[in-house]
Amino acid sequence: MSKPIVAVVGRPNVGKSTLFNCLCGQQISIVKDTPGVTRDRIYAEVTWLDKAFTLIDTGGIEPDSRDIILSQMREQAQIAIDTADVIVFMTDVKQGLVDSDAKVADMLRRSHKPVVLCVNKVDNFDKLMPDVYEFYNLGIGDPMPISAISKLGLGDLLDEVIKYFPEEADTTEEDDRPKIAVIGKPNVGKSSLINKLMGKQRVIVSNIAGTTRDAIDTVIKYNKKDYVFIDTAGLRRKSKIKEDLERYSIIRTVAAVERCDVAILVIDATEGVTEQDAKIAGIAHERGKGIIIAVNKWDAIEKNDKTIYEFTNKIKDTLSFMPYAEIMFISAQTGQRLPKIYELVDEIIDSQTMRIPTGVLNEILTEAVAMKQPPSDKGKRLKIYYMTQVSVKPPTFVMFVNDKELTHFSYTRYIENRIRESFGFRGTPIRFINRERKEKDL
Repeated sequence: MSKPIVAVVGRPNVGKSTLFNCLCGQQISIVKDTPGVTRDRIYAEVTWLDKAFTLIDTGGIEPDSRDIILSQMREQAQIAIDTADVIVFMTDVKQGLVDSDAKVADMLRRSHKPVVLCVNKVDNFDKLMPDVYEFYNLGIGDPMPISAISKLGLGDLLDEVIKYFPEEADTTEEDDRPKIAVIGKPNVGKSSLINKLMGKQRVIVSNIAGTTRDAIDTVIKYNKKDYVFIDTAGLRRKSKIKEDLERYSIIRTVAAVERCDVAILVIDATEGVTEQDAKIAGIAHERGKGIIIAVNKWDAIEKNDKTIYEFTNKIKDTLSFMPYAEIMFISAQTGQRLPKIYELVDEIIDSQTMRIPTGVLNEILTEAVAMKQPPSDKGKRLKIYYMTQVSVKPPTFVMFVNDKELTHFSYTRYIENRIRESFGFRGTPIRFINRERKEKDL
């Protein structure tokens, strides 16, 4: 089952980034007293009481005027409503209840999504609690007093948030249909691809970036088998600021990727592979999803006998962190090579769920170590005692070693390549965990 998504919404300077850093346990967002400085990070993985979830900071408010603040808060709230399972609405006890809080609260209330109202900067509960009661006027439940900077009240807040998570025995677990998220920048042809696969126009297609507003699930039957395609929501046209456009596309991508088995990253052949493509691909890679890179509009490119190799090399260079990704060149308009998507999806899902017996795995390991000695440092050499597979989706292996510090990234990559040579593992990342063991413990 995919992890629940929790989105934080609030006015500028109420402490969203401070809360975000606090809950993530590391400094991953810029925090200043100037409103609107939150830029780089957007999401992080958080665990509370054995419940894992994805935390999203909707951010992106530039307070040039009161009207703009309100319109951008509404935009934030809509993003949260579209993508989140639970919304944390953050207010500020020192600034008090303001008009834009009330308007956004009204929007959240009508969405029927679970909303947890938190009142930040309550550094002294005894003294400031009377001011917290004012927030009952928003009509979206009990206000939870917290101080993100002093880490007060966060446990109670998280307890309230996880109450709204779906039960583990959710019926979605029984749905074994392949789920494919179609991801990529706006206007690269994601909706056109799904429409062509369906054979009829259901997803709105326009050459204006951002005409798809919500994530849409489309079930397509191919060779008597159902495939669920998740079209990642595009961007609202009224958002003009580049950083906000990127932020919103990434937030919606996170939501779709959480639910999928395989992500198809659609790249525009006429634009080439970009840094934004790499950011979006990184979301699927970090979550261990299968990846297909679909280079769309290939029919619009002038080609010679080297074009395909040059383009492939550019992709491998820009997306060097995911050399396992399957690359295909398609045209959503003409339907060129689209049936191959189903074959690739099936192969990748088989790879994701493949289990290798420990005995076979250790034969490969012994041979690999014999061919290339493990690294050493200051006279001490890495010893790999044995390896075993512990999970699938993605395939994850534990290597028992004498010293974790000696396990160099390049040697792990060498072992990974040997495993891939033997078993393929097409289109799926492989994870390695190193555990230290003394020889006498074995």
